[in-house]
Amino acid sequence: MQQLKFRAMLSTAIHRFSTHPMLPLRPPRRHCRRFSSVTSIYYPPLENHPQWSGLHHWRRSSLNNDRYWGPNGPIEKPSKIEFSSPSPPILSSCSSLAEMGAVVLATADPLTKAELSHVAYKKWRQNGLPVGVSEAPSSLLALLNPNWYIILYFLLLELFALCITLDACFPKRNSTSKSSGLPLNAYMLHNLAHVELNAIDLAWDTVVRFSPYVELLGEGFFADFAHVADDESRHFTWCSQRLEELGFSYGDMPAHSFLWRECDKSSDNVAARLAVIPLVQEARGLDAGPRLVNKLIGFGDHRTSNIVAKIADEEIAHVAVGVYWFVSVCQKMGRAPGSTFTDILEEYGVELKGPFNYSAREEAGIPQEWYDPSSTNKAKNKFSEVYDRLSCIISIEKENSSLGKLPK
Repeated sequence: MQQLKFRAMLSTAIHRFSTHPMLPLRPPRRHCRRFSSVTSIYYPPLENHPQWSGLHHWRRSSLNNDRYWGPNGPIEKPSKIEFSSPSPPILSSCSSLAEMGAVVLATADPLTKAELSHVAYKKWRQNGLPVGVSEAPSSLLALLNPNWYIILYFLLLELFALCITLDACFPKRNSTSKSSGLPLNAYMLHNLAHVELNAIDLAWDTVVRFSPYVELLGEGFFADFAHVADDESRHFTWCSQRLEELGFSYGDMPAHSFLWRECDKSSDNVAARLAVIPLVQEARGLDAGPRLVNKLIGFGDHRTSNIVAKIADEEIAHVAVGVYWFVSVCQKMGRAPGSTFTDILEEYGVELKGPFNYSAREEAGIPQEWYDPSSTNKAKNKFSEVYDRLSCIISIEKENSSLGKLPK
């Protein structure tokens, strides 16, 4: 029964391909169990699927406060450096991870959002707060909810949808390197900062949007994506700091809303969210990271290249988290992860583009046959070659054997 409930909740796309009967999902009970520590969270083992070797260490790692990029790499923020305004008092009134996530999502200022993301994750880990539940208002009566910031979050999502429509109608609003007015290194860094800022919201949206299903997904799901949000907030802070050092700031040029379009498409399907965001969009960061580092080195900006290299290295964890939970969800649904991934991309119109960083993707746990059909063809061709060779050898052996026989 639990598996059927899970399957019914997880996917409108996937269950079309399933032969199992579907049951309607009953409203979940509010989950108020307090969070004790990251070491107490149980992560179900995956069956027959490799995991990133550093995933266990990443999950058990202490809170990372290295939010300033020093002369030789990341360090804790010096006391004299202030990136943003003090945290609004409303965060202190939150009693769950989902509520704090909604506050972060409703925060407009980028640096404040990044700072709040870190504070929220820190508070959840240190204060033992539950994951909690944050749901979309179903009627005007929801406006009576004293947690008005949760309502504001969902209103902002509607605003994002409008912005997405405008960007789709006016694609030329997005700047190119020449039209941006920024030097190449600042232009590339601004693009990365935009990706990292969106990644903060995408991770928190995953926490908030699917919080009603904490009993089905497990506390570890939300712990992982809150951790991802904290990492992304640190990455954005590094990018913002470096932009200021170069004489610019985030927002100096228009940016795309592509990531939010992908977020919107997967808003009702946790399996699709995992496939489209970590396994496709964040995996593209594994592909592009080394190329971006080399371009910055060629430009002569080694400080920025070091920041980008560090971010690209840490993104492996985020892709690995997506792989783990996607495979876990598929196993709970009784589905093969590889074919399910392909079905989702086809259903949602997601296109995979190379060139691919095969080694980084393999390290994160994404099998090559999931995203590169040519690898399957190569394997088939290789098998065919081996088969032909064996057939030839067997034929020769039979011929030699027959020649060696003396007539009676």
